[in-house]
Amino acid sequence: MAAPLDDLDRKILSELQADAEQSLDEIARKVGSSKTPVWNRIRRMKDQGVITRTTAILDPEALGLEACFFVLIRTSEHEADWQRKFLKSLKERPEVLEAHRLAGDIDYILKVRVKNARAYDTFYQALISEVRIYNVTALLSMEEIKSTTVLPL
Repeated sequence: MAAPLDDLDRKILSELQADAEQSLDEIARKVGSSKTPVWNRIRRMKDQGVITRTTAILDPEALGLEACFFVLIRTSEHEADWQRKFLKSLKERPEVLEAHRLAGDIDYILKVRVKNARAYDTFYQALISEVRIYNVTALLSMEEIKSTTVLPL
């Protein structure tokens, strides 16, 4: 269930999403409040799980991770043990940035970031050695058009 947020909460969240390194004074000034109420609201939203963590966003290409693959997985296995093993394998792989279970013909989609096609093949070979997968289709992203962590408020 969504946490109840008012307009001031949403303004604070927008500022934090834009730049979480801003001082409380800066955020308070921008949202038209004072430092203590802003701090109290941020603490409350953390306690409510609205704000889950603060992190740095890195440039993958600056780190040599130039290839982004979207991996479509179909499985004929739907038992709890297989799923547990598969999810454990995904969570242990740092190349997997996102993993989603889907409705429809494809069971899972992964977003995988690696250096190149050879690195993707290494990832793929390791994955299929750990769990039985019926079909894997890898799609190479030619260009990232939009990528954001900012949620609409």
